Amino acid sequence: MRNGLQIGDVWVPGRVLTAPMTGITDLPFRLLASRLGAAYVATEMVAAAELARARPDVVRRAAVGEGLPLTVIQLVGRDPAAMAEGARMAEQAGADIVDLNFGCPAKEVTGSACGSALMRTPDLACRLIEAAVEATSRPVTVKMRLGWDDANRNAPELARRAEALGVRAVTVHGRTRQQFYTGVADWTAVGEVKAAVSVPVIVNGDIINADDARAALQQSGADALMLGRGVYGRPWLAAHLERALADGTVMREPDREERLEIVVEHLRASVGFYGLPLGLKMFRKHLGWYVEQAPWPEDPLERRAAKARLCRLEAPDQVEIALAELWRPLTHSGNSAVDIGSQFAEAGTA
Repeated sequence: MRNGLQIGDVWVPGRVLTAPMTGITDLPFRLLASRLGAAYVATEMVAAAELARARPDVVRRAAVGEGLPLTVIQLVGRDPAAMAEGARMAEQAGADIVDLNFGCPAKEVTGSACGSALMRTPDLACRLIEAAVEATSRPVTVKMRLGWDDANRNAPELARRAEALGVRAVTVHGRTRQQFYTGVADWTAVGEVKAAVSVPVIVNGDIINADDARAALQQSGADALMLGRGVYGRPWLAAHLERALADGTVMREPDREERLEIVVEHLRASVGFYGLPLGLKMFRKHLGWYVEQAPWPEDPLERRAAKARLCRLEAPDQVEIALAELWRPLTHSGNSAVDIGSQFAEAGTA
């Protein structure tokens, strides 16, 4: 596998990308994953209309920061004028790539005729693409599913139309909207999109280890792959998969000391970015995944009980102490965590 991907005029220094995920890929997570070696970590899904109105919580989702090798802002919406304004604002905010969401299956999104609901209205999807492409000089990409349901798998045709309108890459999750996340991702079907277009195609869905990554690329013929739920509690995954695919080595998970350092850094960054108590509240979902994904304690029931205890703690220092006791004594000096935390504290809530 080559070591990079060209998207328009942007060179992505890797082929293992991290998907935009609401409530997950906020700025603290993106900075952490990037420091650990991820080449591409998209923002949370950002509502184009609300970004255009500068709603504070939506602007925060699109927050950019120093230390990111690449800034990818994903927009979702159904109004071409708002999508155009969102694309212009994304470029002004520093986006290297503007991604359009035609794949989110959540009912609150599809119920507003956005996300994967746009695969039922391809003419509107194309008007949104055209509006974004005309509004920004940055490469526009699209993330979609195979279709709305098995009777309407129109991803190849929509990808062809998107390419004709100027889209520079297409990511395809190997499920229909009606599948949500049930069953298994159909990587072979993503190959039909690859055959339909000449721009890069990125395969997404059910990739959590090196064997999955190799199989997804082989079955789809895709140019790159995108991680979603596999990074829950594993912000190092993209970088480790990149190395495993490059040299064929077995992917190594962080040891106790490394993992503890990562979690503490993430906690402090979240508190620095959001403030208290919101920073701790936002971090708890990540904390739960970190504990679940760690092999200590060996008994899954003990891990579940530990997760419950840690996620009830009300102060960041209590979380650090309890996690250190659960895994090992904390010996890391915390310099990088302190640096990142102070960076966020100075910036406020961006």
